[in-house]
Amino acid sequence: MTSSSPTAQPRTIGPLPAGHPPVKTPKVGVLLVNLGTPDGTDYRPMRRYLREFLSDRRVIEWPRAVWYPILYGIVLNTRPKKSGAAYAKIWNYERGESPLRTFTRSQGEKLAERMAEEHGVVVDWAMRYGQPSIAERADRLLAAGCDRILVYPLYPQYSASTTATVNDSFFAHMMTKRWMPSVRTVPPYHDEPVYIDALARSIEAHLATLDFEPERVIASYHGIPQSYFRNGDPYHCHCQKTSRLLQERLGWADGRLMTTFQSRFGPEEWLQPYTDKTVEALPAQGIKRIAVFNPGFVSDCLETLEEIAVEAGHIFKEHGGEHFSHIPCLNDSDAGMDVIETMVRRELQGWID
Repeated sequence: MTSSSPTAQPRTIGPLPAGHPPVKTPKVGVLLVNLGTPDGTDYRPMRRYLREFLSDRRVIEWPRAVWYPILYGIVLNTRPKKSGAAYAKIWNYERGESPLRTFTRSQGEKLAERMAEEHGVVVDWAMRYGQPSIAERADRLLAAGCDRILVYPLYPQYSASTTATVNDSFFAHMMTKRWMPSVRTVPPYHDEPVYIDALARSIEAHLATLDFEPERVIASYHGIPQSYFRNGDPYHCHCQKTSRLLQERLGWADGRLMTTFQSRFGPEEWLQPYTDKTVEALPAQGIKRIAVFNPGFVSDCLETLEEIAVEAGHIFKEHGGEHFSHIPCLNDSDAGMDVIETMVRRELQGWID
């Protein structure tokens, strides 16, 4: 995908007074940020990752006096082993990292290639939890001379527990700087035509490879507690709109595309219907052939490759299902990169035109 605007010229600095410290040519930074990943599947890296993730007040909104005894007394003593075993099933052993890190790195590299014609644009990538951190990569952009930075939380649907915490972390780090860059953040893009079209084409291409026709196709989004929704989080509305627009784009009859929510944690009621309970119940309703995809995830990760492709598939077949297929995320495909590039170029207008 190419820009229709003229190639941007780098901003320059006029002559400096004698004895003035060197000044870098001003650049524009783009920072892609995904959720995060442990550094390994063993107990210590898993515990370190889970501690950072589950200590975020945006993720767990319970009072610290209630949550911390549970987190440090129970969760961090039991969950690292269980989560590590799950990660081990989908780990990229060739590169020694999780698929999420592999895909996010590739997205950053491919976006840099696509933006190469734009002189003075520097692309980097980071994780909200784990490595490379937002602070590390933000500092790298600043060191490269970026005085304008576009932060891109890689979440199509907005939630305080995802998009907002990325922005929180970036701006908190900027609060430590004497000289802050100008900053923009990419807004939700759950209803952007380029995103809806990319999902539709990905689904159509995958279904064309199957030797069966799914009776239902399930859009499984990561869930959030109902209390977050009641307190004003727009996430549920964004997910429902994505599904509605996608169904219209595919031209499917009502009912073929189903919306569900996965990955619930703790005793609270989460957004429903639950993905695992839905795939468990479908065979008894005479639905024996299904496909599942994850439109809220930009890249395949534990929640898509293990929780859906493996576990949901097992649940479906254990309860009488006959054919199950998981549709991969957009990842670093051409269609997926078209989405990212389109959003970046739109949000950089006025900075690179």
